[in-house]
Amino acid sequence: MGGTFGGMEILIILLVVLLFFGAKRIPELARGIGQGINEFRKASDEIKKELKEGKKEGISSSETSEEDKSTESKAN
Repeated sequence: MGGTFGGMEILIILLVVLLFFGAKRIPELARGIGQGINEFRKASDEIKKELKEGKKEGISSSETSEEDKSTESKAN
């Protein structure tokens, strides 16, 4: 029980998937999984980009929260 799959285990899993979903549905499932992974990558890249831009501008979360508090106190 090393935790890795051998050739026979992978073959059995593929056969079960083939029997369960059918040959026509497997490409649709793979396409859907691929699109989901692609959207996840885009979102994570966008977040990384925003974080890098925030670091370049020198804005920290403590500075922005202090600015929010000062504008709230001025408004009251």
